[in-house]
Amino acid sequence: MVPHIENNLPDSSKVWIYQSSRKFSANEAVVINQKIKQFLQGWNAHKVEVVGDGKLLYNYFIVLMADESRVGVSGCSIDSSVHFIKSLGNEYKTNFFDRWNLAYIRNGEVTNCHREEFEKLLDLGEINDDTIVFNNLLHTKGDFNTKWQVPYRESWLKNLRGAHISFGSIL
Repeated sequence: MVPHIENNLPDSSKVWIYQSSRKFSANEAVVINQKIKQFLQGWNAHKVEVVGDGKLLYNYFIVLMADESRVGVSGCSIDSSVHFIKSLGNEYKTNFFDRWNLAYIRNGEVTNCHREEFEKLLDLGEINDDTIVFNNLLHTKGDFNTKWQVPYRESWLKNLRGAHISFGSIL
């Protein structure tokens, strides 16, 4: 059940993963994927086209990738991608920037909840060491393809249980 974004980009390509606070409908997903393709066609860095790819996965996650071997993605090009994601969030009434919105697989379906509810589900045993969770903090396509979906016991979330820390302190 691990989807990959099939492309010719090298495994070293930069990746950004934006998780929606809600699941998109099938119709919304079609339109969002079209908008992602349109964005990618005009994505530039230093007036050079960014060689990239992207897709909505599981109707929750927008994944953008960029091959930085031709042109580095920074400053204005990153700002334009963030602006694009924010505009989608406004249009579809969802938040892509709440890093405490955690996703996991339950009964074969991706679902999400906030950190506090996630910890309650751990206490109840509804989430356990074998539950597949999503690591949206990855930086490369190679890591995305191998470490995006992992059992809870192998995830960075395991270290957070009961901890009172800010998100910024774990980056």
